Formats: sequence, C-alpha cells, structure tokens
Amino acid sequence: MAVSRVGEITMLGTYRALRRNGVIGINERNLRLVNPNNPRRLMNLVNDKLETKRVAEFADIPVPELFGVVRDARDMRKLPEMMDHADGFVIKPAQGSQGKGIFVVDGPLKGGWRLANGRRVSLDVIKFQINNILSGMYSLGGQPDKALIEYRVKFDDVFGKVSFKGVPDIRVIVLKGIPVFAMLRLPTAESDGKANLHKGGVGVGVDLATGLTLRAMQHDQMIETHPDTAHPLENIQAPYWDDILMMAARSYDVTGLGYIGVDIVLDREKGPLLLELNGRPGISIQIANRIGMRSILDKAAHYTDKKLDAAKRVEVAKSLSASVEKIPMADGRETLSEATTQAAP
Repeated sequence: MAVSRVGEITMLGTYRALRRNGVIGINERNLRLVNPNNPRRLMNLVNDKLETKRVAEFADIPVPELFGVVRDARDMRKLPEMMDHADGFVIKPAQGSQGKGIFVVDGPLKGGWRLANGRRVSLDVIKFQINNILSGMYSLGGQPDKALIEYRVKFDDVFGKVSFKGVPDIRVIVLKGIPVFAMLRLPTAESDGKANLHKGGVGVGVDLATGLTLRAMQHDQMIETHPDTAHPLENIQAPYWDDILMMAARSYDVTGLGYIGVDIVLDREKGPLLLELNGRPGISIQIANRIGMRSILDKAAHYTDKKLDAAKRVEVAKSLSASVEKIPMADGRETLSEATTQAAP
C-alpha cells in the first residue's frame, strides 16, 4: 500500500510510534481514568457551569463575571437588565456540552443585538433561544436547565492571527492535580466562531513545559496552518503559562475530581479566566500533541499520593513533559479513529 510522506516517516510509522507511546481510546479513558477518579456525587460541580463558578470564585480562581441567571419566566422579565452591557455578553446553558446552545453577543445593533458571527438578532430571537435552553434542548440528558448571562471575553491578541471570529481557549488535562496535557483550541469559519473541535475547530498541541504550540489538527487530521487565516500554528507562545497551569492544578483541589479537562480563556484586560471544567475530556488532545497519554499518565501516577501543593504539582508536570519524546508529524491523513481503535483494552 502506497502512503505519501511528510518528512522522513510514513503514516504507518507514526501510527506505530503513537502505539509505542501509549495512545488510549475512549474505553480505556472511561474505565481507567473517569470512573475510578470522578465520583458521581461530585460530577455536578463540572456538569453545571453555575456550580463551577461558585466553587472557583470561593477559591479565588478568576472566572468571567456572571451578569444573571434565567431559571424561569419570572427571570425572563429581568433579561433586558442582564443584557445591558455595551461590550456584549454570552448566553449559555448551565449544563450544556460541546458548545451547543451558546450565543455570543458582541453588542447592541439597531434595536437588536449583533452576534459574534455578524448576524443581527432581535429580543424575541434571544428569548426563544433562552426558552430552548430552559427546556433542556442542550443539557446533558435533556433535563430542564437554566441560562447563564455572563461577561463576553475579549480574547488576547496573541492568538489573533490563528483565530476566526471567536474566542480561543486552552484545555489542560489534569490527573489528581497534576497537569498532564494541554491543547489550544481555535475557532474557525466552519465552527461558527466557537473553539469546539466537534464543530470543526482546530486543536493545537501545547508543550506543557514551555507553553509553546506544537503541531495542530482539524477533524482529527494533521494541519500546519489555520484553515481560514493561513497563518502557521507552530511555535506560538501562550502568555501567562505558569498562571494557567496553576489554575488547572487548583481546579482539582476545589472539585475533588481526579480526572478533568480545564478550559481557560485569555482576556486581554483580565488575563486568564476559567471558562468551564469537563469531567469526561476527549482524547483528540493526543493527536494534537503527537503523544499518547498512557506513558505520561503512568509517570504522573507516581506523584498523585504525595500530597503536593499546587505549585509543586506544576513543577512535576513540567518535568514530566520535558522528559517525554515528541513524535514528528507524518502523513496528515491519519485520523484519531485509526490511532485509538486498537489502543482500547
């Protein structure tokens, strides 16, 4: 079977290298990481974004300001007051996932509001969207939900050349307080300005030790430039890197959940803000980083029972990342499903 080349190794070579470095699949993630480390009684702390805000603010972890919560028709009467912000706001389901149901509003526009994608909407359209949220259309399990109205992040210009009409974020995977993987997630035209990989966003691996971006992928296939801006995605320095790792490490302390994805945004005025937590983070981050999770997780496990504070856990994270051999990129047609189907136990 003929396989095109990028660099000196083939797609098959990269697949074998990934296997040697321990790519894990969904089954292994669930059985080895999620189920034993995330007690069901604590999952509401990450499944409900209002609860996430509560515990984060209690621990002085910065989050986007909450302008209001709509739980029922009575709260809807207060909506104009909640939305009275010239710089815009964000409407999101408290228990939503994968970016579904989120309205990013840039500000008022001729008797209505302008969304981040440039579209103008009326108050009736916004109320309709909120009613859909309340009905549970976007919530986990379809349960009735509440709508959060919060500060619209004004993203740091450092990612301006690799972002399309939306707010990029950084996801950090944390094992019992030790950051083990990081990825920059970038919005695209296809993802409608949302930094969500399921909708066509771009995932860029980040070197945990330095905060420098590595290789990138979209739809689980390797890319080198942003699909809309055509700007190279490698070797971009994420600012506030130590602060980001500290926020990720401390998220374990405030939730008690041992395996989480920590999503952080960079605001040009307020710095890093905790956007949300995920108790079942995806596995595409391995492909973006060109490294399987298993080897790093095994090394991190040796430190999880040592009762280290957050700063020490960040030091451990950096040393583990620096010790792992990086895998060069091969053929861009390799997909996540090819690398993880056989990796599952």
